[in-house]
Amino acid sequence: MDKIVIHGGQPLYGKVSMSGAKNAALPLLAATLLAPGLHTLSNVPDLRDTRTMLRLLEILGAHWQRTGSTVTIETSNLTTAEAPYELVKTMRASVLVLGPLIARSGFARVSLPGGCAIGARPINYHLNGFEQLGTVTELKQGYVEVRAENGGLEGGTIYLDKPTVTGTENILMASVYAKGKTVIKNAAREPEIGNLIDMLESMGANIQGKDTDCLTIHGVESLHAATATIIPDRIETGTYMIAVAAAGGEVEITDCIPGHLPALTGKLERCGVDIEVGNNSFKVCCPENNGQNHCRLRSVDVTTLPYPGFATDLQAQFMALMTLATGAAVIHETIFENRFMHVAELERMGADIKIDGGSAVVRGVGRGFLSGAQVMATDLRASASLVIAGLAASGMTEISRIYHLERGYENMIEKLAGLGANIRRVRE
Repeated sequence: MDKIVIHGGQPLYGKVSMSGAKNAALPLLAATLLAPGLHTLSNVPDLRDTRTMLRLLEILGAHWQRTGSTVTIETSNLTTAEAPYELVKTMRASVLVLGPLIARSGFARVSLPGGCAIGARPINYHLNGFEQLGTVTELKQGYVEVRAENGGLEGGTIYLDKPTVTGTENILMASVYAKGKTVIKNAAREPEIGNLIDMLESMGANIQGKDTDCLTIHGVESLHAATATIIPDRIETGTYMIAVAAAGGEVEITDCIPGHLPALTGKLERCGVDIEVGNNSFKVCCPENNGQNHCRLRSVDVTTLPYPGFATDLQAQFMALMTLATGAAVIHETIFENRFMHVAELERMGADIKIDGGSAVVRGVGRGFLSGAQVMATDLRASASLVIAGLAASGMTEISRIYHLERGYENMIEKLAGLGANIRRVRE
């Protein structure tokens, strides 16, 4: 098993290009199941999660081919409507095939995500939405079976108790074939959903309300194959912005959409980071302070919220930054429970963090006081937070279980090395 080794203290300089968004690629890949034919998706990142989704499509009967960042998928002859546990347990987003399979074939059998109880995790929002469209749901031997009754799906009004992203996407894909009109209220508004809507409309779907919390879908009888482009990854973009703030230096981040990161941009500027916004780029700079290539960071409180609020997927990375700031920052996590698993690893590097329920108080120890250590990644975004801390720490940091990082960041080690970081992959 591989690990990442970082010798910290090197500021970052240069230019780095962002990849396609993992959280957009997964639903768009699933959406190809809705219509037979040859679909073409461009700017698809090559990640563990996208490879898992492509393997799942293959199991369902699709055929695909990748050339660079372009993936073609032939979905004319699906052979099964079952997503097996072996794949779903490695990636919760596998449940995104539920909606397309129900819409196209009237039936889907998908393993529950590992460690998931329907009533306690967001998949219950998906199932409740399907039932409003006329499906019947059964739980059998760890699989959820969803079947359209009485001649197919019927349009209806669905109110989501919380604006779940994958729930919105799954119900949206299921509803494109439903007879009549479907209204999804309190829908999530993330840019990745807008990307999915654009693809569905290019396939022939009739959807109103893009970028709002109320989506109206008028069902159609058929869809056709489409060509679509994955939007840039705003979470990857935000991660590199935070990395530059932590390590110091000046970096131009290209091939991104600055308008997708309003909350983070404002928080970083309040921290003391200089940010220049371009049409498709950010220039992030930590100006010199006392003759050193680091800016004096100020502590800033953060509360995670649905888009356009501060993204929960950037919370761990921002916490790593706050360990370097002057003062105390309070970080409130409101989206996911148990999303402070990175705290114990940051503490091994010298961070001063206290957890109280869904909040964490981070008392900045200042630059030069974090020290390298052997740490373990616990999830995707926690992995990124440890990389950021390692870039800023003195000495050597070794991060194990880096397969988490590879689920969502394309070529991160190579990209950071290209900016001057002393970072490499080694075999454990």
